[in-house]
Amino acid sequence: MGCCGSKEHLPPRAAEKDQWQQQHRRSSSVSGASAAGFAEFSLAELKSATNNFSSDSIVSESGEKAPNVVYEGRLVNQRWIAVKKFTKMAWPDPKQFAEAAKEVGKLRHKRLANLIGYCCDGDERLLVAEFMPNETLAKHLFHWENQTPEWAMRLRVALYIAEALDYCSREGRPLYHDLNAYRVLFDENGDPRLSCFGLMKNSRDGKSYSTNLAYTPPEYLRNGRVTQESVVFSFGTVLLDLLSGKHIPPSHALDMIRGKNILLLMDSHLEGNFSTEEATVVFDLASKCLQYEPRERPKTNDLVSTLAPLQNKNDVPSHVMLGITTREEKPATPPHHPLSPMGDACSRMDLTAIHQFLVMQHYKDDEGTNELSFQEWTQQMRDMLDARKRGDLAFRDKDFKTAIDCYSQFIDVGTMISPTVHARRSLCYLMCDQADAALRDAMQAQCIYPDWSTAFYMQAVALAKLDMHKDAADMLNEAAVLEEKKSRSVKGS
Repeated sequence: MGCCGSKEHLPPRAAEKDQWQQQHRRSSSVSGASAAGFAEFSLAELKSATNNFSSDSIVSESGEKAPNVVYEGRLVNQRWIAVKKFTKMAWPDPKQFAEAAKEVGKLRHKRLANLIGYCCDGDERLLVAEFMPNETLAKHLFHWENQTPEWAMRLRVALYIAEALDYCSREGRPLYHDLNAYRVLFDENGDPRLSCFGLMKNSRDGKSYSTNLAYTPPEYLRNGRVTQESVVFSFGTVLLDLLSGKHIPPSHALDMIRGKNILLLMDSHLEGNFSTEEATVVFDLASKCLQYEPRERPKTNDLVSTLAPLQNKNDVPSHVMLGITTREEKPATPPHHPLSPMGDACSRMDLTAIHQFLVMQHYKDDEGTNELSFQEWTQQMRDMLDARKRGDLAFRDKDFKTAIDCYSQFIDVGTMISPTVHARRSLCYLMCDQADAALRDAMQAQCIYPDWSTAFYMQAVALAKLDMHKDAADMLNEAAVLEEKKSRSVKGS
């Protein structure tokens, strides 16, 4: 992908991890949580956002009867959020809950309703995610009021959720608990996204499926374990929902598919408005997903490669196909002052100018992040600094593949942490068309140095590359605020 074939190295590691955990809190100088970042919220913030967890704010399908209730809320910065409130003893160990939330919080993709924070306060365990305002797939398929989703939209839903699962799998988070039509949400543009809440389960009861056992993967019934193949089975049940417009037990559907009665399974509301050839491909894929033996089911990348060629009406927005109106997003408020040269380069996505800035800055912003004793100057330390030096030379000469490899050697040792190295490797990944890895490095730089404007600027560029433009604009503004604040403090000292 892109100009580099280098394997992605995923921070954080070893000694760096402890530092990351200590630093991984929102900077107090930036109000609210950004979609790109990940924050620890206070209970007071979330109580205020949800009107003290009012029953009027509940959006989960089973209301207050659900074991883990989901609320909609609004932060003081007017951002809408979804808050999942676990039962009191679902996660008895707060450290375990925080670690699990942070791992899921590293994921960032336009096909996910991303996790943006968590809260551990006394017995409270809460997750905070982006809010999706346009209901669930279950609502649109089973309880629609004005119109049922058209065929092209159903194909789009199938592909987008397959892409979300494939992304999670590639990022080392292949397990998704209780995948069903209620886990598929629609954002402000009507695009389908997979809820991030399914990436975490209750640690105590271990339950991964809350639906009728008729829809549960057979191996889960045997041993109670969820595997990547179990997730593919559940995806097959979602395909059946999309095809039939009903929640059909897999065994019944498979009998009809084997009997060549697939047209009888099709949603009658689609009659005359779908391609039999395309439906046959989707039924065949569903049948493979629902195989009894896990090893016979397709991989997540196979799901994507099968569904991608079926897409049509690519120029028609999702909200049009769903028949919903969208509220126009107000553009992000521009900074109340001119952008700095770095800010201007980031707003223009000028990677060459950003490269020049990072070369000129060298390691000025790393001062104070490492204090090493004499005993720590070992041969390993010298080797590590040599790797960084080779990375710096490659970075200066725009040999970005070599720079990634050298900087990764430095990071992997973990004895020293450097926000600048992460920022530089982030740019290298951007130069190599690896925006996901670039965003992770920029987020890691922020974890090490929470008030560093460069980390926010690099996140803005990576988010824009990932087509998350509203989040990119917000992040650019936060970077400008931090940069101006630092400039004022320098002038006043």
